[in-house]
Amino acid sequence: MFRILMPLREFGCNDAQELYDNVKAIAWEDILSPDKTLSVRATGGNETLNHTHFTALQVKKAIVDRQWKQFGTRSSVDRDRPDVAINLHVHNDQAVLSLDSSGDSLHRRGYRPAVGAAPLKETLASALLALAEYDPSLPLVDPMCGSGTIAIEAGLIARNIAPGLFREEFGFMGWEDFDAALWDRVCDEAIAAQRPAPAPIEASDIDRHAIGHARHNAELCGLESTIQFHERDVRDLQAPSDRGMVMCNPPYGERLGEVEELGGFYKQFGDVLKQQFKGWVAYILTTKPLSKRVGLRAAKRFPIDNGGLACTLLRYELY
Repeated sequence: MFRILMPLREFGCNDAQELYDNVKAIAWEDILSPDKTLSVRATGGNETLNHTHFTALQVKKAIVDRQWKQFGTRSSVDRDRPDVAINLHVHNDQAVLSLDSSGDSLHRRGYRPAVGAAPLKETLASALLALAEYDPSLPLVDPMCGSGTIAIEAGLIARNIAPGLFREEFGFMGWEDFDAALWDRVCDEAIAAQRPAPAPIEASDIDRHAIGHARHNAELCGLESTIQFHERDVRDLQAPSDRGMVMCNPPYGERLGEVEELGGFYKQFGDVLKQQFKGWVAYILTTKPLSKRVGLRAAKRFPIDNGGLACTLLRYELY
């Protein structure tokens, strides 16, 4: 989930004029004052409304025309940081108009300015942990941590830290009925609900720069003492206890030669898991060609869309 939308109205939308009339009929004076900026994003379409940019312009025009008639002034457009972001989705002859409560995409938690190559989205890392039924009472190890996203998301879960606590802005903060004092109380309650992590979380990578990025990101959300970081080759991995979870997002390779080269690495990693992590479960996110190179029998396979790339989350039970 990247955005949370609050529907305002659903209406018929066969053509541009019907769209304009229905949007203009909404009481925008209760939603958007002329001194605030706006942006409009359109998705979907039908036979007559088949260009999202044109559709968005129709919505914007209807809103500012109503403002001009009532106030003699109108909101300006700010595509990057609007006070109020509006979303229209058209499907067949119906449209849903919504306010975007998120603003910037929710996968941007606000703690990760430092990233390495091919970073995993924060929301996807959190979803993988939920899919794997991550138990914070057991140790977690990410042996190819990159910028540390999986370990950090696990740390947030383990310590009950609200994932959006590090963001300075949300879309709803520009709404007319936004209650800043109530929001401060909600944040204070979230901070008070935090707890110590019940089990160790380890993150390692052979790349020194990646570990530096990961440590920095962990520090930004107060997890520097929760996650143990190591510059380490996967061949040197050892289980810190008799039970726990390994989860990682290893490199995939984009061309045939790279896939062939990585195949040996995957086999080596599978051997390490088999020899050093008996009693554990392991989850590896990778592509189908490389999933066959691990050399272990997967107990479960979960199809995952990773930024448009078809991947599989593999579960291995290690005995």
